[in-house]
Amino acid sequence: QVQLVESGGGLVQAGGSLRLSCEASLRTFSNYAMGWFRQAPGKEREFVAAIMWSGSSIYYADSVKGRFTISRDNAKNTVSLQMNSLKPEDTAVYYCAARFGFDTRVAATSTAYAYWGQGTQVTVSS
Repeated sequence: QVQLVESGGGLVQAGGSLRLSCEASLRTFSNYAMGWFRQAPGKEREFVAAIMWSGSSIYYADSVKGRFTISRDNAKNTVSLQMNSLKPEDTAVYYCAARFGFDTRVAATSTAYAYWGQGTQVTVSS
């Protein structure tokens, strides 16, 4: 059974930083694209960042470009999201997701991801 387990969420003041991590129980982790999505109260789930199998192709939502950095360690089956210069509008539940394959066209498409973590809360106070 595939499991994605996020960690690292919490409460931080605006301008602060947090680092989210996701550990995946995938047998061939390097064959999966990994993504981060988030959902704020009353809003739809939205794309944050994605990274392809080798880490050579990376995508960000415009709202987080220059502030967030996604990375992966295929030897440890982990993907991370370093979040800097956090804003109150970054407050949301953040989800890690995995998608088998190498199609970069659907990097930001939540329905293309087959496996999801339980989510971790990030709260940014003003």
